[in-house]
Amino acid sequence: MAAKLGLVTYQLARDWDVETIIANCTEAGFDGVECRTTHAHGIEVSLSPAARQAVRARFADSPVALAGLGSAFEYDALDPAELRAHIDGTLAYVQLAADVGCPGVKVRPNKTHTDEGVPIERTLAQIGASLRECGAFARNLGVEIRLEVHGRVTCEPAHIRTILDHADSDNVFACWNSNMQDLDASGSIDANYKLLERDIRLVHITELWSDYPWPRLFELLNQSGYDGFTLAEIPQSSDAVRLMKYYRALWLSQGALG
Repeated sequence: MAAKLGLVTYQLARDWDVETIIANCTEAGFDGVECRTTHAHGIEVSLSPAARQAVRARFADSPVALAGLGSAFEYDALDPAELRAHIDGTLAYVQLAADVGCPGVKVRPNKTHTDEGVPIERTLAQIGASLRECGAFARNLGVEIRLEVHGRVTCEPAHIRTILDHADSDNVFACWNSNMQDLDASGSIDANYKLLERDIRLVHITELWSDYPWPRLFELLNQSGYDGFTLAEIPQSSDAVRLMKYYRALWLSQGALG
């Protein structure tokens, strides 16, 4: 088993429609894509049933997998109505994922409210409880909930571990986000990776020339038997396909396939 290379539409592909995404990923040798909401591809909950089936068929007939849908839903809100809106929005997005043949939806933690007197433990528990509801709904549709390791404070893997433990769901997983906060004082990601290893279902990767320990991440993923997507989240370029080809070569050179 080995990881597969894909693309996050955030930044590089934000202005591409579905046809362009498939064409460019095919030419550059990328196996899949996570389509973020609000981008030009238009895979949104406003799509009609017929349009959803058309998206499903277009990816099914191509060599490029629709690896995930990326949302900005989060569950820390102090206002119960706002929290409910994020949960209900997630459920609608999960239904969209099921309709277009997508295996997972990315959600995120984003912030805490300690400056407003709310203990961080309470916020993490609230996020976990919200994810439990989303995970149960998504399970019935064959869709995973993937919690991005995200947010200024909540990106710390120990906090993600706490959220997942509160969720206590067999259908809520982690999306490793390759943050510098993954590194401990010695520069190692091993301990933090171990915290989330059993729950990783998606991986976001960034600039492979950076100081992040990419060879070690790929080594750990390979040792874990990870065979999901590592999705490139990189800036826009006027020569995108050429950049993607170079990115794939560097991904291979960093040991992504073992």
